[in-house]
Amino acid sequence: MSDRPDPYRAFRFRLEIQGVLAAGFQSVSGLERACQIEAYREGGANDFEHQLVTLTSYPPIVLRRGLVDPELWDWHSEVVEGRVERRTISVVLLNDAGNEVWRLVCADAFPSKWVASELEATSNSVATEQIEFVHQGLTKV
Repeated sequence: MSDRPDPYRAFRFRLEIQGVLAAGFQSVSGLERACQIEAYREGGANDFEHQLVTLTSYPPIVLRRGLVDPELWDWHSEVVEGRVERRTISVVLLNDAGNEVWRLVCADAFPSKWVASELEATSNSVATEQIEFVHQGLTKV
């Protein structure tokens, strides 16, 4: 028997807003952080450049789910009206046994964009909503 760990499955996750389990989401994207690098050439060193980190940026977190209740719409409406309430969003990855193995926390998040799926009378697809959250960092807890 091998002691090789298997990768975690991307479809086993839950989402918490302010520590409270949120309704089911079909996808979460934007779990990313990127460092901008600036090259610095040192006088007399002609065979390499120093690579300096100047800024770390975080793209918006994008959540998608079936359109069920107006909770996310209401939160975005408050932002549109100028009442920005920042909340903590946690994406929790689960293993096959349903136990937490990774927790990614987005600090001080608020909804910056809300999008509904296209409505079409000849389709039998589920109406969905997509909401983007800007935040001030992604950390593993």
